[in-house]
Amino acid sequence: MSAVREIVVEASPGWLALAALFEGLSLASYVVMFGPIFCTGLSWRRCWQIGGASLAMGSLVPASGAAGLALGAWVLHRGGMSGERIARRSVAFFLIKSGVNFLAVAVLGTVMALGLVGPELSMWLTAVPAAGAALALGAVVAIPRLGPGREPGPEASRARRAISAARRAVIEGTIEALKILRGGNRRVLAGSLGYWAFDNAVLWATFQAVGLSPPLTVVLMGYLIGQLGGLLPIPGGIGGIDAGLIGTLIVYGAPAAGTAAAVLGYRLILFWLPLIAGGIAFDSLRRDMPARGELAACAPAIAAQSA
Repeated sequence: MSAVREIVVEASPGWLALAALFEGLSLASYVVMFGPIFCTGLSWRRCWQIGGASLAMGSLVPASGAAGLALGAWVLHRGGMSGERIARRSVAFFLIKSGVNFLAVAVLGTVMALGLVGPELSMWLTAVPAAGAALALGAVVAIPRLGPGREPGPEASRARRAISAARRAVIEGTIEALKILRGGNRRVLAGSLGYWAFDNAVLWATFQAVGLSPPLTVVLMGYLIGQLGGLLPIPGGIGGIDAGLIGTLIVYGAPAAGTAAAVLGYRLILFWLPLIAGGIAFDSLRRDMPARGELAACAPAIAAQSA
């Protein structure tokens, strides 16, 4: 721990400032794609208020952003959007936001396994993650084939009705996500790619801040696998993401003490900046909540694209 502490104390303020800038751009990318996925008529102000507040909640309880989406869903429902439409779009938003990570690992792992880029690593660290990511993407694309299932009858239990509703939301949300992507909405594409790329750039910059320059391919590969720790609903993701990132990056060849220091800087920026910026957005939203019925006629992204 003393070695990590010394590295953190000597970290470059300039690189840390750049990392904070990258995180700000990542947050902006989230807001950019929020509107066209949830509501094509949503103003930039509303996108910032609801999307920013969601980011603040997601910073406290990450769980892959589920807590933040839950807050956004509550606000949208209060504004008049139906629960079913919110559920579908929440699934679509999650899949589009997360799918970039898996696509990146599938592509990057493949080219690394072929020896085209990056350091020479074992197939277990290149081809296997790439194959796993590709299988995950294939499974998502195949989800609609499951069908919505049989509607529960009036005598069905509350639990059965909830499971049926969740299944329909996942099926229909996946279909909507695929349609949105095929529609090529520039805000959705730019936002999802920017959210992923700038977040990776934060981690890269914190490595530079502590005087390390691991290959960018190693940072990118370690990012997704390490982020699986964020599925644990730990406040701020402290512990879950940290352990996942540090462990994965060390396996990929990064030095232990420097990696721990870089990830610590990454996590501090990832926790405080969304919390502060999102807190400002939440305060604005609290004083200007959507009126009842304001979002009732909100057009779906796919409807707008096909019109």
